[in-house]
Amino acid sequence: MLRGFLEDQQGRLVEDALTLPVLLLVALALVNMFQVGMADLVAQNAAHYGARMGAVAQQNSVAIAKAAAQSRISQVHSTGIQFQVSVQADNRRGSVVVVHVTYRVPNYFAGLSSMMGVNMPQWIEGHAEGRFRHEGW
Repeated sequence: MLRGFLEDQQGRLVEDALTLPVLLLVALALVNMFQVGMADLVAQNAAHYGARMGAVAQQNSVAIAKAAAQSRISQVHSTGIQFQVSVQADNRRGSVVVVHVTYRVPNYFAGLSSMMGVNMPQWIEGHAEGRFRHEGW
């Protein structure tokens, strides 16, 4: 009796039919979490780099900080991820240069969850901020 049970292969199809969708959802979740993590790291790097470049600029620190942050963002080839840069600064010595970078990552589970009656946002949003004191000469 035990030998016949161990040789029975009919349950494999049922097991595969149950576990394959779960594994696919886990893989999709990992891809989505990787994109959110990458977007957050890129936003933090761009905000700090832009703030530093704006702080050492002698003239037009707002434009230089924004261009520096956008140059860091453009080095990453991300599909579907949106970044937006805003800068608050003036050219006075000792003032603070603040660079805000916001990002939006598409949420792959929003469409799947709506089929189950659960409302999820279409985008996963986050922000990063970099601050440096404006240097003077």
